[in-house]
Amino acid sequence: QVILTSDKAPVDMQDIEQRLLSRFKWGLSAELQNPDYETRISILRNKLYRDGVEMPDDIVEYVAKHIKTNIRELEGAIISLIAQSSFNKKEVTLELAQQVVEKFVKNTKREVSIDYIQKVVSDYFEMDVATLQSKTRKRHIVQARQLAMFFAKKFTKASLASIGSQIGKRDHATVLHACKTVDNLAETDKQFRKYIEDLTKKLS
Repeated sequence: QVILTSDKAPVDMQDIEQRLLSRFKWGLSAELQNPDYETRISILRNKLYRDGVEMPDDIVEYVAKHIKTNIRELEGAIISLIAQSSFNKKEVTLELAQQVVEKFVKNTKREVSIDYIQKVVSDYFEMDVATLQSKTRKRHIVQARQLAMFFAKKFTKASLASIGSQIGKRDHATVLHACKTVDNLAETDKQFRKYIEDLTKKLS
């Protein structure tokens, strides 16, 4: 029995041989959601129990409330707190927890993926990602796609070719054109400028 994990479904994978993809699709696919608040609390308490460390409930609750992305970062924040307390001979206070959590949250915000950008833009324009990536030339869909490309260039280190490949299998010239179009519309179209402002807030 083989278990594979990935950050996307088999149908969304690119640059993988079709015969492998078809085998992935044979199996049972189960989506793992981000842990909810209660689960995050349980994970932290379990981690502390395993390490034989006691920590006040308000600190555990603060960490669980502010780090929502994944378990590695959640446990990393607790390890960091334990280390800070141990090395500096400091008591674990809420202030110390705030300093540690702030670093983790900032790091999380910097790591914005192209997949995530497409999801945020699609949700904003009330369409699914498949529609955003499609070949349609309908104006509102084209603009959403161009915005996704613009933000992918702005928030990731991916090349123009890579951005184009992931957003509907376009080439780098299309991405370049999209970025120029967004810049131009931002100056001339008030409504479009609001789209950019709203999406920038959501992504940063």
